[in-house]
Amino acid sequence: MRNLIYRNNIYELRTGLGISQDRMAGDLRISRRSISKIECGEQNPSLEIVYRISAYFDRNITEVFPLLAETHLASYRESTGERS
Repeated sequence: MRNLIYRNNIYELRTGLGISQDRMAGDLRISRRSISKIECGEQNPSLEIVYRISAYFDRNITEVFPLLAETHLASYRESTGERS
């Protein structure tokens, strides 16, 4: 499987609420550097972090990480030979 970086809406959601990376990192108990790298698309979050970030903003996972579900479905179809 390809190493994909997932596009996300973290920056827009975070800044729209006036939340700093430091505050978000503290609230989620992860490093500010991790928040920055995930936000900029330099690092993929684990599924646990995807869930925690989505819950933090009280949004569905696909609202925060819009291509995540589509990418996983496409990977599944590719691996099984299923057509869309």
